[in-house]
Amino acid sequence: MNFLEAVCNNPLLQMALIACVGASFASGVIGSFVVVKRIVSLSGSISHSVLGGLGCALFFRRVYHLDWLMPIYGALFASVLSALIIGYVHLYHREREDSVIAMIWSVGMAGGVIFASQTPGFNLELMNFLLGNVLWVSSADLVLLAALDMVILAVVLLKYKHFLVLCFDEEQAKLQGLNVARLYFLLLGLIAIGVVILIHTVGIILVLCMLVLPPSIAEKFTYRLSRMIILSIILNILFSLGGLALSYKLDWPAGATISLFAAAVYVLSLRFKRPMSVSIPSPVKAEIETASD
Repeated sequence: MNFLEAVCNNPLLQMALIACVGASFASGVIGSFVVVKRIVSLSGSISHSVLGGLGCALFFRRVYHLDWLMPIYGALFASVLSALIIGYVHLYHREREDSVIAMIWSVGMAGGVIFASQTPGFNLELMNFLLGNVLWVSSADLVLLAALDMVILAVVLLKYKHFLVLCFDEEQAKLQGLNVARLYFLLLGLIAIGVVILIHTVGIILVLCMLVLPPSIAEKFTYRLSRMIILSIILNILFSLGGLALSYKLDWPAGATISLFAAAVYVLSLRFKRPMSVSIPSPVKAEIETASD
C-alpha cells in the first residue's frame, strides 16, 4: 500500500512505471525472437557494445559542448552498427562469428571505459546507464521509448510471418524466395533498438536478464511464437512492476531488483519441463505453414 500511495503522489515513480511498461513491450517481442533463434550471446555482444557509444557521446557532449548530443543517441548508433557487423559476419564469414562477437563485446566495453576516463567530471550519467536507473527517465526519454516501441511493433506486425520462418527454418525461408540476409539484418536491427530501450530500465549489465528470461519462461508453456510473445510481454510487465515495488520497499537499486526478481521466477519455472521433441513441434509447423501461405 505504501508503494501504491507513493506512485500516486510521486511523479518520478509514475514516469518509472510508464517506462517499465513501455520497455516490457519491446523486450517481450524482441526477446522472443532472440530465444527461438538461439542468438543470446549475439544479443549480449550488442548490448555491451552500447557502452562505447554512450561514453563517446558523453565525451563529445561535455568536452565540445554539444548539448544536443544525448548519450542515448550514441547508444543507438553503437548498437545498430554492432548488429550490422555481426550480421555480416554471420551471413558471409560464419566460421569467425564467435570471435567477432567476443571482439565487439570487449571493444565496446573498453571504449566506454576509455571515454569515461577522459570525460571531465564525475560520470553519474554513465553509471546510471551501466547499472540502470529507471527513476532517472525524463519525459523526452519516454517519448523516444514510445517511438522506438512503435517502430518495433510495426515492423514485427508487418514481417511476423517472414520472421517466423527465418527463426525456425532458414532453408525453408530461402526456398520460399525470401531475402534471408535482409530479414536477418532487420531482425538484428530490432534487437539493437530493443537493447537501447531496456538500458534505462535495468542497465547495460543486466539487459540480457529482461531480454531473455521472460521468453525463456514463456517457452515452457507454449509452442506457438505468437502466444510466447504475448506471455513474454505480460511477464516483463509483472517483473518490472514487481521489481520496482520491491526496490521501493527494500531501498535497493531498481534495475538490479527487477533482474533478481525475474531470475528468481525463472529458477522456479525450471520445475516445469516442456515435452522433449527432436522434430519441430506440430503447432510450430502449423504456424510456419500458415506463414508460408
